[in-house]
Amino acid sequence: MKTIEVNQIIDNARFTKFHWMVMWLCALLLVFDGYDLFIYGAVLPVLMKEWGLTPVQAGALGSYALFGMMFGAFIFGPLADRIGRKKGVAISFVLFSISTFLSGFATTPTEFGIFRFIAGLGCGGLMPNAVALMNEYAPKRLRSTLVAIMFSGYSLGGVLCAGLGIYMLPRYGWQSMFFAAAVPLVLLPLILWKLPESIGFLLRQGQHAKAREMLAQVAPDVRLDANAQLVQAEAKGAGVPVLDLFRQERFMGTFMIWLSFFCCLLMVYALGSWLPKLMANAGYSLGSSLSFLLALNFGGVVGAIAGGWLGDRFSLPKVVVAFFAVGTVAIALLGFNSPMPILYLLIAIAGATTIGTQILLYANTAQFYPQAIRSTGLGWASGIGRTGAIVGPLLGGWLMAAALPLQLNFLVFAVPGLVAALAMGFFILWYRRPRAEAGAVAPIPSPAASGVAR
Repeated sequence: MKTIEVNQIIDNARFTKFHWMVMWLCALLLVFDGYDLFIYGAVLPVLMKEWGLTPVQAGALGSYALFGMMFGAFIFGPLADRIGRKKGVAISFVLFSISTFLSGFATTPTEFGIFRFIAGLGCGGLMPNAVALMNEYAPKRLRSTLVAIMFSGYSLGGVLCAGLGIYMLPRYGWQSMFFAAAVPLVLLPLILWKLPESIGFLLRQGQHAKAREMLAQVAPDVRLDANAQLVQAEAKGAGVPVLDLFRQERFMGTFMIWLSFFCCLLMVYALGSWLPKLMANAGYSLGSSLSFLLALNFGGVVGAIAGGWLGDRFSLPKVVVAFFAVGTVAIALLGFNSPMPILYLLIAIAGATTIGTQILLYANTAQFYPQAIRSTGLGWASGIGRTGAIVGPLLGGWLMAAALPLQLNFLVFAVPGLVAALAMGFFILWYRRPRAEAGAVAPIPSPAASGVAR
């Protein structure tokens, strides 16, 4: 029987309205996800004052949602390989939206922490599944760019959070920021209607007719033989063990990816949670401090899109190394006295090279693992990274409690960037070494191999 290789058709497809729809639906979901994740940093100065929290207590409270994200990534990444990415995305979206809304009713730090933990479960589940879905449907020559544009919704959520905080916090209180998180639920029917399921999942479930219909939308100009069978070279049965992440010479790559995720998310959440408070302590008003959070996330949008564009034209891991190196310098310089325009520029660069690099790491991870274990690989990388995200707010709390100079705080925040740059540099060197084993993983395609014109 004649067969049609699904991946080959998707890789060579031209960009269509179907790709546009998937990208913007996933980006929209990540806007709400990003809003949820940056909300704590926006309300932290008010919560510390209202509940009388010490810096250490505030750091611990901020880590509750991140603990939830770690477990959510571990749970929903592999689960989506079993139940489908569309269901995984929908469950995660509903979970964090409702829990964030309920956080506004909290009257004690304990109640608040419980709701934030549950919200974190949903946030941690949404990210890897949205990235895996976009990566599966994106044409190969545009893959990094489309994933980066989609993931810039995460940074836009942070921009939205900071912008609303500047307006709503002085007028309606911190609770209003959490109540606003329920509004996106009205879009749930649209998401369930329009968001496509993974073709690989449909094939594994024996739903070949639906898979054929989906493939026709991905590549409408390709004629599909009605008698041909759809196959996917990387497809496996359900029940992917985590050990697959370390097989076929993936061990070192998996370890370096995990280390980079840990360091990157530590920086993202240390800055996202403590930047407004650090700047408030340095003498800036609450409105000005939130505007710094706005600049951080705006930089994340620019960094993600620019990094994705560069990644499709050059080696994506090389772009990641360069971003980490620049981010290390920018964050270290934040603690020094600078004119206001320079300060905003440094914060924007820090956002571009931390939040933006996080997005590039997701894209690189999605390209490193084969389709059948992609959600598992993304889920575990994200979950390991969440341990860094947990450490970030705690580290900020400890530094604040120690009453260290502002310069030293930011120097400490910059160190993980250097570690991550070295880890990704080793990742590049390791997978360029000669490998005797046939069929070994090759995660660093050249632009020419990706079909990208220079």
